[in-house]
This record gives sequence, C-alpha cells and structure tokens, in this order.
Amino acid sequence: MRYQFCQYVTIVDMNEEILSEVLFEHGEFESNSLSIGSSVVIYQLGLKQFEVVYDKREGKTVRNKVVDIEIDLIKQPTITRVFMEPVRLIVGQHDIGEVE
Repeated sequence: MRYQFCQYVTIVDMNEEILSEVLFEHGEFESNSLSIGSSVVIYQLGLKQFEVVYDKREGKTVRNKVVDIEIDLIKQPTITRVFMEPVRLIVGQHDIGEVE
C-alpha cells in the first residue's frame, strides 16, 4: 500500500516562543499495512534558517511513532496519510548549516 508520511513541526526560539508551525511532508512510500503505534525510522529533522530539512549527517536517524492514519475518500485516487509524532525544533540549537 502507498502512504504519504507527514509530521507536524513546531519551530521555537530559545525562549520557547513559537515562531511557526509547519506540516513537513516526508514523501510517499510503499509499505506493508501500518497501524497507530508503529515505529518509522527516518532521518532526523533540522533547520536551515527557518526551513525544515533532513539532517543527513552520520548517525542522525530517529525513530518516530505513528500517531494517526488519515484516509481521504473524497480525492481520487484515495490518499492515505500517515502522521508521525510531532517534533519541536529550536532555532539556533537545531540548525544544521550547509552540510548535506
């Protein structure tokens, strides 16, 4: 089955003030049947200025739990979105610079 993986990301400053909230789309992946509570291993997220990006440096993978699965029956073809647990990124602390 084809799934679209998404994750809500809250970007805050050093004083925990919310600067923005975005829905980061990891992309579409083919997978066996998933359920809420399943774990997904993916690259850790980081910031390039205020843009959410993957942190692909060595050892920067993370395990996220699936917290919701949404099936949109209105759109054709049907879209199944998988939401992983939300993350909070701190400007200045989660910046990855220009490393790819």
